[in-house]
Amino acid sequence: MITRRLGTGILFLLLATAAWAADVTGTWKGEVSTPDGNSFSLTYTFKQDAAKLTGTVLGPQGDPLPIDNGKVDGDKISFSVKVDMNGSATTFSSEGTINGDEIVLKTKADSGDMDFPPMTIKRQK
Repeated sequence: MITRRLGTGILFLLLATAAWAADVTGTWKGEVSTPDGNSFSLTYTFKQDAAKLTGTVLGPQGDPLPIDNGKVDGDKISFSVKVDMNGSATTFSSEGTINGDEIVLKTKADSGDMDFPPMTIKRQK
């Protein structure tokens, strides 16, 4: 009897968690500030399949770059993007918190030489 109640309670919590999980599929835009004080627009196109996140990011160069290692866990999102910077490949890792139609992203270069201030991207409707 207790086992059945416990099992039912766990099942309910799992279903409730899945219902509350964010779906970030769609287009998101924001402005990123660089360490030298400049800024530019980024457009993210996300496709979420359960916890897996794929998509692209479009920056000022105009070529969409694929998102790698994308994950969504509840209200948390993470992914990386490889960028060719003057012939040298640099990977930027982003982690963020989803809050409705906004995501606050923290991005850093894996080389450790560039950290960006948090950026808010907004879902485009």
